[in-house]
Amino acid sequence: MNSIEEKIVGQVAIVTLNRPDKLNAMTDEMYARLTQLFTSYQTNDDVRAVIVTGAGRAFCSGSDVTTMVKTDLVAGRARMQTRHHMINALVNLEKPVIAAVRGAAVGIGFSIAMACDLIIASDNAKFSQIFKKIGLIPDGGSIYFLVQRIGIARAKELVYTARMLLAKEALEWGIVNHVVEDAQLDSRAMQLAEELAGSATFAIALAKKMFQSMFVPTLEMHLEQENLCQGIAKLTDDHLEGVAAFKEKRAAQFKGR
Repeated sequence: MNSIEEKIVGQVAIVTLNRPDKLNAMTDEMYARLTQLFTSYQTNDDVRAVIVTGAGRAFCSGSDVTTMVKTDLVAGRARMQTRHHMINALVNLEKPVIAAVRGAAVGIGFSIAMACDLIIASDNAKFSQIFKKIGLIPDGGSIYFLVQRIGIARAKELVYTARMLLAKEALEWGIVNHVVEDAQLDSRAMQLAEELAGSATFAIALAKKMFQSMFVPTLEMHLEQENLCQGIAKLTDDHLEGVAAFKEKRAAQFKGR
């Protein structure tokens, strides 16, 4: 089964994270494939809007924790750059991108949703910055996107507590644009994508550039800092313990080192 499914309907590309048995947990191959797709849409005039969604009952449960091992800074940096290439390709795609989120969007799954221009959420959607539970910092540009969307105080609350934010509260906080009944999610996302695809997409591309120019530091600067900090976090005993606890389905016993 292809872990990334692509379908083009009219002028809309629908990209589906397709590992439903793993709640669409991301692998290195999936990051690379997404980078390839988002980059290709930039020069594909037949695609004028994009929907990113997940197969089954979740949007994305984050990176596949079962593949995480304690590593050195060089190897860890290379893996992080694979994710960062994907995030940059998504953010810099000069076409409107909609995240259609049902179920869990946690870890880097939350980052991917926020990297899109608009988020439509099912009423069963839920969001969490779960990174601290495995002894890591938020990645995929999460802190950058969170502060833009909800401000630093609420961003700190989500990162420090790793609590689950349900769809209604995510709407109230300004993380998502619309909440709809689950049965209506796909049709509502397509309706909006078709509306945007039929509009002045070049003007939207220019507006998108304007929005990006408002923020300092740039996303690239933030991702570089993220790479350095995550590389350090991956060398800690807490990260090793967090991954082991996840695999063994038990509570982690962190030591703060």
